[in-house]
Amino acid sequence: MYNPFTLENKTILVTGASSGIGKCTAIECSKLGARVIVTARNEERLSATFSLLEGEGHQCIVCDINNQEQVNDMIGKLPEIQGVVNNAGITIAKPIQFIKEEILSNIIQTNTISPILLLQKLLKKKVLKKNASVVFTSSIAATGEVTVGNSMYVASKGGITSFIRCAALELGAKQIRVNAVCPGMVDTPLIHGGDVTAEQLAENEKLYPLGRFGKPEDIAWAIIYLLSDASNWVTGINMIVDGGFSVHA
Repeated sequence: MYNPFTLENKTILVTGASSGIGKCTAIECSKLGARVIVTARNEERLSATFSLLEGEGHQCIVCDINNQEQVNDMIGKLPEIQGVVNNAGITIAKPIQFIKEEILSNIIQTNTISPILLLQKLLKKKVLKKNASVVFTSSIAATGEVTVGNSMYVASKGGITSFIRCAALELGAKQIRVNAVCPGMVDTPLIHGGDVTAEQLAENEKLYPLGRFGKPEDIAWAIIYLLSDASNWVTGINMIVDGGFSVHA
């Protein structure tokens, strides 16, 4: 059956695959025929994701992307890959006057520096080959939809949103495409359990023209489009997937 969105004959590396968007993306990639390599630092949750993958030939590698020794070890275990989903990330909301260097450094290291270094190492070790696709998870916060108290996260994702444009320019000659998805609010564990109350989330949800926050699947399917041959002429974009939230801008 004709399907330009298939991931058959592709091996895809997904970071941050133990929960949320990363977990869903890994599972959906496997349903579309990809061999999936899942990685995250929490072994128990990562194993749970691995158990849900469909098909055969998958790999499960426990790795903290902030630990360069672990990253180097992981890369040494990788086969040639045709796709990377640089998804691992964290967020901590604080007003600017309460920012601490340790917290800021951790957010930027996890959301910006480590994903960029992962791509650099994959290229240097020649694991990522011609015609590959690289997808970063950014945010609409990086494209102008800012909120009070979110400056550290915005700064970290803004770096990615700018980086992918340079990376697309540099790697185009190798036919390696580099893009990002920029989700609005997605109902994952990342938005619960912090300083934002359930009442505040409910009020925010009313701002979405489609009447709800995103589901992990909504973002996973956008990522899959960018991984697939259906997007062969797409590189250097920040794809907004936000249920119409940015229409208010």
